[in-house]
This record gives sequence, C-alpha cells and structure tokens, in this order.
Amino acid sequence: MTSDISILTSVLRGFGLGFSLILAIGAQNAFVLRQGIRRAHVAPIVLTCALSDAVLIILGVTSFGVVSDLLPWLVPVLRYGGAAFLFAYGARAFWSAWQGGAALEAAQSEKGSLRAAILTCLALTWANPHVYLDTVVLLGSVSTQFAPYSGWFGFGAVVSSFVFFTALGFGARALAPVFAKPVAWRILDVVIGVVMWTLALGLLRMG
Repeated sequence: MTSDISILTSVLRGFGLGFSLILAIGAQNAFVLRQGIRRAHVAPIVLTCALSDAVLIILGVTSFGVVSDLLPWLVPVLRYGGAAFLFAYGARAFWSAWQGGAALEAAQSEKGSLRAAILTCLALTWANPHVYLDTVVLLGSVSTQFAPYSGWFGFGAVVSSFVFFTALGFGARALAPVFAKPVAWRILDVVIGVVMWTLALGLLRMG
C-alpha cells in the first residue's frame, strides 16, 4: 500500500511540476498557439513537441546526476545560452508587433508545408537552451528526491507535456475569431516578447 501511495505521489508531483514549467508562454508554446489558430498541421506539431519533451525529460531523470558530475560547466552554459536565445526571440516578437499586420497576413495565407512547420518546431525545441534547463536540469534534479520512484516522477512529467500541448494546439481554434483582428496579433506578440525577456532576466539572475 505504501509503495502504491509513493508511486502515485511521484506521478502527481511530476505531472504538476512538468505542467507548471510549460504553462507559461514560451517559444514552443507560442509556435503551437499560432499553428492552432491557423489550423495548420496541428496534430504533427503537437506530437513533435510532446515527444521532444518526453525525450528530454527521460534524459534528465535518468542521466542528470552523471551529466552534472562529468560536465559541471554545462548548467552555466545553458543558463547564459538560454538567456541569449530568449532575448533574441523576444526581440523578434516585439518587432512583429511593431510592424503590425505581418502576423495576421501569415495567419490568413496558406498554411505552409508540413516539413517547414516540423523543422521550425524542432528548432524552437532543441536549439533553445531554456528547454534543457526546464527538462534536463530542473526536472532531472527534482526527480532525484523521489528515488526509487524517479521514473514514475518522469512519467508524470511526460504525461503533462502530452496533455498540455494537445490542449493548447487544438484549443487554440476557439481563439480564431479573436485573432481575425490585427490588434489581437500585436497584443499576442507583445505578451510573448515580455514573457521571453522576463524569462531571460530570470535566468541571468540565477547566476
């Protein structure tokens, strides 16, 4: 009975922490939201994001201790690299908001190729150091507190990723009427820019 309770607790804690980490608008989330509003290749994008997160979470849960011991410099590199990435992405969002209309035109134009969408999604996931901080470093370090049920903690985090991206991608369709107006895209870009720069400053303060 005690074992069952420990497993359930580990799964729920993993789900809760994993969900909270991806709840804020990030580079991944902003892209999934855009694709959902445009109804463009939503299912493949959702699956790509969720599977990518799953791989990184599993890597963090199973290898965090070994990696941190062998490469003690890795966490600072990820922190500053993540801050630079987020500043650049935030600046891009602010520029889009300043231009106005560009995002709306993109939403109303053709959906684009599936290949281009998947490659963009992969780049925003695997080329973003902030993602590694959340999944490999943070979730990996916290999972050690749930030994010998670290795997169940990771399982909960993986499930949270699938639930979140599915809800975001397919739920975004309900927002399509709102984003028929150019001002809505401008507001979204400003919000994304603010969140990206706030996350970047948070990473720098960790130092």
